[in-house]
Amino acid sequence: MTGGLFAILDDIAALLDDTAAMSKIAAKKTAGVLGDDLAVNAEKATGFHASRELPVLWAITKGSLLNKLILLPLAFLMSAYAPWLIVPILLLGGAYLSFEGVEKLHEMFFGPHGAKHPAAELVAQEAPLLDVERSKISSAVRTDFILSIEIVMIALGTVMGESLAVQFAVVSLIALAATVGVYGFVALIVRMDDAGFYLIERAEGRTGVAALAFRNSGKVLVAALPRVIRVLGIVGTVAMLLVGGGMFVHNIESLHHLLGFLPLLAAELVAGLVVGGIVLGGVALFGKRSAPHT
Repeated sequence: MTGGLFAILDDIAALLDDTAAMSKIAAKKTAGVLGDDLAVNAEKATGFHASRELPVLWAITKGSLLNKLILLPLAFLMSAYAPWLIVPILLLGGAYLSFEGVEKLHEMFFGPHGAKHPAAELVAQEAPLLDVERSKISSAVRTDFILSIEIVMIALGTVMGESLAVQFAVVSLIALAATVGVYGFVALIVRMDDAGFYLIERAEGRTGVAALAFRNSGKVLVAALPRVIRVLGIVGTVAMLLVGGGMFVHNIESLHHLLGFLPLLAAELVAGLVVGGIVLGGVALFGKRSAPHT
């Protein structure tokens, strides 16, 4: 009886060791996508009134966790019974991300110019405000779903030769780390100004080097937040194009060879711009044809 218990404990220890070792490898392979995931979702989760930032971010985080709960069993089922579906799904996701990236560039260069305000600040009444929030939350959760597909598939590909228990443990850990890490970091970014105001308050009524350091640090954090959000908007747009284009470059061999003369990042960017431009053109054309004639 005791021998059986020790055997079980030994199996659990071996599973944990294998999971830890493979998780490190999977984390390295998904690091690039996680960086893009952070940039894209940080851009998606900002632009709200200060009082609504954390509730909106929590709603997006819950949507991200639900995405992972849906994707994990589907990924294992597809890997076991329909591996031919993986590439078409990745390409559809890439087309969507490329479209979103090109659409943002179109709005940036050809949309209405003027002062940029958080979406929530453009609406005074509560009902329209909630509609704006729901729309942005839905868009963020859809984008997270597509990015999660690539993260889960890369992690799963890393452990395909391992036992099913190790595969499930590693992919689940990477998926959970993606959500907690990304949105935890985004929460820190959007509350930079609160941290700044706290430091400024700590410095009030005090003198000396420490008070000066608190005051100056607080002012830097408060002043930096709008600039950080603007930078995240640009980086997030580029990241969408890179991830979207990358899904085509890495999964269509002829396209990979066609753009082989370019550095990899440039090839992914070009592919994202071309695919996104085609989808945006198709959406605009379809919208004109389906619009009612007066």
